[in-house]
Amino acid sequence: MVKRIQDKEHLLYVKTLPCMICKAGFISHSKVVQAHHLLRPKSGMRGFGLKANDNECVPLCMYHHAKLHTKFGDEYKFFRHYGFKENAEQEYAAELWERTLWNREHEDDLPF
Repeated sequence: MVKRIQDKEHLLYVKTLPCMICKAGFISHSKVVQAHHLLRPKSGMRGFGLKANDNECVPLCMYHHAKLHTKFGDEYKFFRHYGFKENAEQEYAAELWERTLWNREHEDDLPF
């Protein structure tokens, strides 16, 4: 069995970013941002009682995060409702993970 990627630093970084939906030009509902673990992760590592890896999450404000889980219950419908292209959430999660990895690789490159 493949071990789930857990990375608290990355989750803290994701929570500092603006909500993916609010950033796209929709009304901001909450300043509190949560790391939403994808329901349809690219790795496919998801199932009953299995949370997606920490490298497969996107920032959502509390309002949009709750709306995704209560009103839509389906990421595909939720992100399409806001006009995102198919797999946009997966691509954004991968981009955020790449940023984290890049920052870790280059943290010693600072001139001071």
